[in-house]
Amino acid sequence: MSFADILGHDRIIEVLRRSLRNGKTAHSYLFEGVCGSGRRKSALALIQALFCTVLPDDACGSCPSCRKIAGGNHPDIHFIAPLPDKRDISIEQLRGMQRDLSLRPYEAPRKACIIDPAERMSVGAANSLLKTLEEPPGNALIILLTENAGLLLPTVRSRCQLFRFAPLSLEHLLTLLIQSGISSDSAALLAPMAGGSVQKALELDNESLTIRREAVLSSVAKLNLNRIATVFDASEELAGNREKTIELLDMLLSFYRDAVLLGAGTGDIVNRSSRHEIESLAARRSFPKNLELLESIYETRRSVQRNANPKLAMDHLFMTLADGNRS
Repeated sequence: MSFADILGHDRIIEVLRRSLRNGKTAHSYLFEGVCGSGRRKSALALIQALFCTVLPDDACGSCPSCRKIAGGNHPDIHFIAPLPDKRDISIEQLRGMQRDLSLRPYEAPRKACIIDPAERMSVGAANSLLKTLEEPPGNALIILLTENAGLLLPTVRSRCQLFRFAPLSLEHLLTLLIQSGISSDSAALLAPMAGGSVQKALELDNESLTIRREAVLSSVAKLNLNRIATVFDASEELAGNREKTIELLDMLLSFYRDAVLLGAGTGDIVNRSSRHEIESLAARRSFPKNLELLESIYETRRSVQRNANPKLAMDHLFMTLADGNRS
């Protein structure tokens, strides 16, 4: 895993490489970002570069250390995660990790540990980690991965160098999905729904997503304030719990972004297999109105994330979209 394999985080990668070149890597890092955004790959790339016996600031991929890390069997890397039958990472697990880190490395210049997800450490476990984060035994490297650094104890956060990994851009996500062996058409369907996460994209069901996309496009096309039932029927049929509603909003964002692109004269859209329906969306209203509707969808998504009632939020949004259908 070299740094060149990581897309979308050039600034972070440059900071890490500079610290390697200068011999000033931190003892403890906190990588924050959604699963599948590249934070775990970056953690492994940092460790592999640190252990590499050939290059000063990256992994060569061919030395014995690089090959062992790529194969997942390097003896000086430890992974801490909740046990299969447990919700949290226990204090016993972290004490075991501390004992392992106190031993001399087998091969590498120092030992390394990845804790994922770090927010699942129990309070006792997190408190037991504080001294280790500040002064790791044997100059060990500890990397904590989390979706939300705010869920960790402030005393843990303050002892780590924090890097925030933004969700992957649509362009980078498409590239990574195609590299993983997914066809370009399937990647174009999955990427807009994945929230910048390769992992989420790979977990999505192509077939059910295609059916849902067609249902959403059909319902949006029928919205009409003169037939108010179309608004509440669409909300009842398509919305659901918070997670399902956010998925729906991500789909609508993808459709209306494409409609805005078409309205701006750009033909390169993501939802290519639904081009006819997207063209119809774009043609119903003016370019400025489509921009307003796109912002309304963004705001609804933010509200639902902030704990707004999903059904009421979608009722209001569909009335806005229905009003747009008249203009």
